[in-house]
Amino acid sequence: MRLIIFLFSFLFFFTACQDGAKTADSTDKKEETKETPAPAVNKYKLSPFEASTAYPDAKLESVSMKAGKIEFKVDEGTSYKLGQQTPDAPQKNCANSAKGQHIHVLVDDKPYAARYVAAFDDLKIEAGEHNILAFLSRSYHESIKTPDAFLAIKTSVHQNGDMLKSSKITEPMVWYSRPKGTYTGKAATDKVMLDFYLVNTDLKGGNKVKAEINGEVHMIDNWQPYYIEGLPMGKNNITLSLLDKEGNLVKTSQNPISREFTLAEDPTEKM
Repeated sequence: MRLIIFLFSFLFFFTACQDGAKTADSTDKKEETKETPAPAVNKYKLSPFEASTAYPDAKLESVSMKAGKIEFKVDEGTSYKLGQQTPDAPQKNCANSAKGQHIHVLVDDKPYAARYVAAFDDLKIEAGEHNILAFLSRSYHESIKTPDAFLAIKTSVHQNGDMLKSSKITEPMVWYSRPKGTYTGKAATDKVMLDFYLVNTDLKGGNKVKAEINGEVHMIDNWQPYYIEGLPMGKNNITLSLLDKEGNLVKTSQNPISREFTLAEDPTEKM
């Protein structure tokens, strides 16, 4: 009798364990087959620019201002010329200046002014302390990103229009260059160039630039221009932020910085 009771108990315990194992296996399988949500699809495509005409020996050597007249000392090197068309402009298929290559001059967080000669008196800089960035640009507004092609200074401007004491900017900064203004027609609006300028950082040490395109976030870890595709007609906005390697906003001037620009249809293209 005791043997029968023992066998009955063992069979009951073994069956219960098997049922429990089946239940656990079934649960595990259900958990393994749960679908993960699909990643969000970006509205806007960001793709790197093709390599551009290089000007390795072009230099922006100095800047001065006297009575409101700004004068840059430019060493054009062997091939760069202010006012000349960049040879690969037709292949870039983006906004190009008919006036040719030029200097971008940025004062504080304002949009740049393009100047096609080294000396001019039509750019008004108010009296006071300012951050100024100037760099050599190709005719289609892509900046030349070499160590000698730019000047970044902190300066004081007197009420008489003289530039007084100046010193190099030493903090890491991101400056917004393009897009800017209004782009009209299919060729100009299908692909829009995003270009920015970095000072005292090159993104190789872990820093990144966060580009918010109409609120959509794109993280950039390589300093170069990009094509933006998929932008809507009308007003658009881009905000650039310089982040450290932990993803925190770098505590520096003009960070973040935003610009608004416009895409417009060409009515003649519908005719």
